[in-house]
Amino acid sequence: MTVPYAEVIGDPIAQSKSPAIHNFWLGELGIEGRYAHCLVKLEELADYLDRRRADVHWRGCNVTMPHKLAIVSLLDRLDPLAARIGAVNTVVRETDGTLTGYNTDAPGFLEPVREEVDKIHLFRMARVLGTGGAARAIVAALADAKFVIVLAGRDPAKAQAMLDELAPNGEHHAIAFDHFADPTDFPFDDRERCLDLIVNASPLGMTGQPPLPFDFSHAPPRSVVYDIVTSPLDTDFLQRARAAGFETVDGLSMLIGQAAIAFTHFFGAEAPREHDDALRALIQS
Repeated sequence: MTVPYAEVIGDPIAQSKSPAIHNFWLGELGIEGRYAHCLVKLEELADYLDRRRADVHWRGCNVTMPHKLAIVSLLDRLDPLAARIGAVNTVVRETDGTLTGYNTDAPGFLEPVREEVDKIHLFRMARVLGTGGAARAIVAALADAKFVIVLAGRDPAKAQAMLDELAPNGEHHAIAFDHFADPTDFPFDDRERCLDLIVNASPLGMTGQPPLPFDFSHAPPRSVVYDIVTSPLDTDFLQRARAAGFETVDGLSMLIGQAAIAFTHFFGAEAPREHDDALRALIQS
């Protein structure tokens, strides 16, 4: 008997931890279903969706690099948040065969820092490195959380355009990606009751990619350093951050947070988050 299934698509895709996450939850809840990964090249994306659209057992897919932007024009409708961000990481097949795009990256990104974000601060600033599809969701989430955003991109004009589009209300700044590579002697003021995030939203530091060029003299005291890369989980960026005395958040935190929302879309049940510690141990074993 064919069971309901979902999958994650991208290129490359073998390194994805999403199947382990969703299949763990399916097992914990005793739901008959499966979740896999599927290599889909950019030129194959439209054909892939046409085939899956006709499959009544297919509940949808998560979308990773390099398809988060390209898939938007191939869908029948977008959730309002996904429409605003202009990037989709979750596609759901409706019962009539139409495809709806969602962006669960934005709430997934904020989940591990939500407790701190919910506090009252005198000032909030986030330094975000990268201007790809994941960065779009992160910028939108940070703007909604009232951060001043410094967005670093290889093309500062592209970074500025992203800020103008996604965070038009606020005194945000676009700079060159290599701005943070060299040391600075900038005298940061007392950061009590301030919240600073340093976010790697780029693929740098991922397996097979060069390390992220960031000098921690650019990080104010008590900054939280956040890397969305999941392979490896403990990146050089995070290791150097801890060595410099900063609190860190790894990419698995965001991945689990966004996956939980997608899981409900796919399988109609809440993810059993009380088992997060066991899930982390499984993925890192």
